[in-house]
Amino acid sequence: MEIAVVDYKGGNVQSVLFALERLGVQATLTADHDVLRRADKVLFPGEGEAASAMRELRAQGLHELLPTLTQPFLGICLGMQLLGRHTEEGGGTDMLGILPFDVVRFTAAGPEHKIPHMGWNNLQQLRSPLFEGLQAADFVYFVHSYYAPVGDYTIAEAEYPAPFSAAVQHENFYAVQFHTEKSGPVGTRILENFLKL
Repeated sequence: MEIAVVDYKGGNVQSVLFALERLGVQATLTADHDVLRRADKVLFPGEGEAASAMRELRAQGLHELLPTLTQPFLGICLGMQLLGRHTEEGGGTDMLGILPFDVVRFTAAGPEHKIPHMGWNNLQQLRSPLFEGLQAADFVYFVHSYYAPVGDYTIAEAEYPAPFSAAVQHENFYAVQFHTEKSGPVGTRILENFLKL
């Protein structure tokens, strides 16, 4: 099985590659369009800021390629947000438009809900083969100040303090807001489930 990880200078890529290695998978970090098209699975991790990420994706023509991919595709953290239409971050940035959501900033609801939302939070309303073998109340690790609202595309939720999309799906495009590679056995199981899709 050929696994490709999208190389657009996004942060946290090495952690994802190491997580795959622990599963016995040697993934290819690449921006090569042909390699991405022929891969059996594509992962799209990221940390950082959406506007600079979109500039890099456009510079490499990846903004046109990625929406055309038909194999199972997994966005992680910023990689999830970039699948949406628009983000409030940085004064507003248009993104890939693969899923019909706009990314908005958390509003502090009190001293117990600081921004960014950082740390362990439990998953709720799981509804995807991506979460096979897991259950509501399993904890995963988040670091983000912006989120996708709950919608028809939502396949898992979390609360901070109101519900938001912890994971989304549209056709072959899956994505999680949390860091699978930092979420212990739960994150490992999600990566394993993705590789079986």
